[in-house]
Amino acid sequence: MMRRRPSLADRPRWLKPAAALLLLALSAGAATAQAPLHQRIDAAIAAGTPNYEKQAAPLASDAEFLRRIYLDLTGTIPSADEARAFLKDGTPDRRAKLIDRLLASPAFARHMATVFDVLLMDRRPAKFVPAPQWHEFLRASFAAGKPLDQLVQEILAADGADPKTRPAARFYLDRNGEPHQLTRDVSRLFLGMNLQCAQCHDHPLVAGYLQAHYYGLYAFLSRSFVFNDKATKLSVFAEKAEGEVTYQSVFDPTKLTKTTGPRLPSGPGLKEPALEKGKEYVVAPVKGQRPVPRFSRRALLPGLIAGADNMQFRRTVANRLWAMMLGRGLVDPVDFDHPANPASHPELLKTLTDEVAALKFDVKAFLREAALSKTYQRSSELPKGVEEASPRTFAVAAVRPLSPEQFAWAAMQATGLVDADRKALGTRATEAALYARLSGNVIPFVQVFGGPAGQPDDGFQATLDQTLFLKNGTLLRSWLAPRPGNLTERLGRLMDAGAVAEELYLSALTRPPSDEEKREVADYLAGRASDRAAALQELAWALITSAEFRFNY
Repeated sequence: MMRRRPSLADRPRWLKPAAALLLLALSAGAATAQAPLHQRIDAAIAAGTPNYEKQAAPLASDAEFLRRIYLDLTGTIPSADEARAFLKDGTPDRRAKLIDRLLASPAFARHMATVFDVLLMDRRPAKFVPAPQWHEFLRASFAAGKPLDQLVQEILAADGADPKTRPAARFYLDRNGEPHQLTRDVSRLFLGMNLQCAQCHDHPLVAGYLQAHYYGLYAFLSRSFVFNDKATKLSVFAEKAEGEVTYQSVFDPTKLTKTTGPRLPSGPGLKEPALEKGKEYVVAPVKGQRPVPRFSRRALLPGLIAGADNMQFRRTVANRLWAMMLGRGLVDPVDFDHPANPASHPELLKTLTDEVAALKFDVKAFLREAALSKTYQRSSELPKGVEEASPRTFAVAAVRPLSPEQFAWAAMQATGLVDADRKALGTRATEAALYARLSGNVIPFVQVFGGPAGQPDDGFQATLDQTLFLKNGTLLRSWLAPRPGNLTERLGRLMDAGAVAEELYLSALTRPPSDEEKREVADYLAGRASDRAAALQELAWALITSAEFRFNY
């Protein structure tokens, strides 16, 4: 005989309310855990700010969202035809479909390669590894969906001796193998800890950054150096089998000398094997021959930094990818993660840290969830009645300047240079062919709008050189000279001023013109009837050099 499961009605009266509340709580918790990540992002952001719904901006218009998502996922803006098609699309899932289409495009992998090139190399000049080889290594990695932890391990494991993996060695080689520089960059890039000021003493401002942390990480790299192989005529990253790390604090009056072996800031010291004297090398160090130690400290670093057990690496990846999409990290600055600089939304950062592992370090999957969130899709305009919003709340979308690379590609797209070259290439107009043909145009923008080579970007800095480049430079002007398929050629074929205004604004600013802007275009063209071609170039130039174009708004 089947026994009936007891119901709430069968239980004691005093237990019913408590049981009901417990069931509701368990149900709510299960629902939250099962919700897509983008919904959990929005719930966590809302929970972090009192009266959030009144403080938060509404969702961005389709035009604002369109420009933002193209810049963030492809590094450029859409064409006028792409913008027109999206703005006419009335389907409710049009934004999700666009996100998926852009993530699947070759332009996404190309843009990620550029983003991570700048992140990892700080626009250093190529010395030992040609920049195109490095860039192709990154592009192919993202195109193949390579997990980010695997990519980082490949970079930290490469020494340049194997031609197949040599491009990844640029991280070490084009820093000249300098152990202190590498220690600083490994700590800030992969652990979110800027230990630079802990080289000579414990960090004076961050209690959690110790000199012992710096030299424990330094010990993985201190035996390494660039070796010039005369036989192959290549420079490779080599390593000695000996050399201990000692250090003193400049603030210690006793000048106590301390010694450390290799260790991560959050990990224990590593035990090294005891090797018989005279057998420390697989290949002994003799003149003209690259030494190969029997035990390599540096070989341990990739697995420890980007291994499954390193929570700090997962946390740093989550925070950096979030900042890539939202304009600032949950921990900000992203390379100063320590207890005195807590995350704006600690529970969300924990969730994202866990999800990075659950997604197996799939960059595309993580960025998709971020892009689907209402938090990402909010307008950059303050809601009515709200005078200011702290950037820590993520209640309003951040207005961000385009990177030099984004600016260059967006300008090439807006002027129609991309369209004209696509037309000129005909059936050979692949994404790779267009990139090869146009990528040289990015260099002048980097030179003018980028920061000093070898240093991380430090925010937007307007300079006189930038103004002169846009106002008097010949490069941008040359792109505006009419040629088949470009912007001014298309505008020249339109006789109606309203149609000119629409094509112009969709091409440059990814939005339709307002009624006032239409009148301004019509009045300007009416007064320049005798030199209409030059007037069209001036209108295009004015929009592309405007503040609105320079930012993602």
